[in-house]
Amino acid sequence: MLQGEIERLFDENPSQYSESHRQLFQQFKDALNAGEIRAAAPDSSAGKGWRTNTWVKKGILLGFRMGAVVDMSIDAARQPFFDKSTYPVKSLSARSGVRIVPGGSSIRDGCYIAKGVTCMPPMYVNVGAYVDEGTMIDSHALVGSCAQIGKKCHISAASQIGGVLEPVGALPVIVEDDVLIGGNCGVYEGTIIQKRAVLGTGTILNRSTPVYDVVTGIVHCASTDEPLVIPENAVVVAGSRAISRGRGKDWNLSLYTPVIVKYRDAKTDAKVQLEDLLR
Repeated sequence: MLQGEIERLFDENPSQYSESHRQLFQQFKDALNAGEIRAAAPDSSAGKGWRTNTWVKKGILLGFRMGAVVDMSIDAARQPFFDKSTYPVKSLSARSGVRIVPGGSSIRDGCYIAKGVTCMPPMYVNVGAYVDEGTMIDSHALVGSCAQIGKKCHISAASQIGGVLEPVGALPVIVEDDVLIGGNCGVYEGTIIQKRAVLGTGTILNRSTPVYDVVTGIVHCASTDEPLVIPENAVVVAGSRAISRGRGKDWNLSLYTPVIVKYRDAKTDAKVQLEDLLR
């Protein structure tokens, strides 16, 4: 029922929104906050194991249409803050079980933050994101709109997890359970990182960059209809590939290339075991 009403209101796009429209949107946002609905969800029947919930993305965009820019400043003189009235800061309490260390972090309303999540300052989570139990979001890290983060992940300092809100049919970035994202990494354009994978410091993943697996000999690429997928347990580092012709070859230039150098083993687990002590 909620899905049908959201899609109907999105398609109608009225010139003015009534109180019943706003109540409908609040019901939708409450479901987002509770994790009862999400922009993308696991689906074994889907090609890569995930499906996009297009109607949920429409509901999020509906909120931007409905909202007016209002003054949300706690202290307008010292730190002015203006945003859409439909998306204030997320309401949390000690009962939420989320650890938010003081220092300037922000979580927008309309996203799911599970118990046991740790937020190190300053970090930011945008609307529509889903962050599951035991995950740590480190300092200066971003979880973009509609990004899906699994259980017991570590999004390390200064890493950027892109979202993908539009187009509504596009899969957002997916980070499955027990993934370690190293510092200064960037994951964009609907990339899927499967369970227990590790990204080394400074690794950038997007639809345009192939990933070379020196263990299996496979080159992982996105296609028109499919996202880039990093396999389970893969350990990916930032590498380079020599340009083989033209001026690039003459000048001995290389291009950035992510490389799978190994698959997770006991030695890798020992290096990341310390993460549990920080939670």
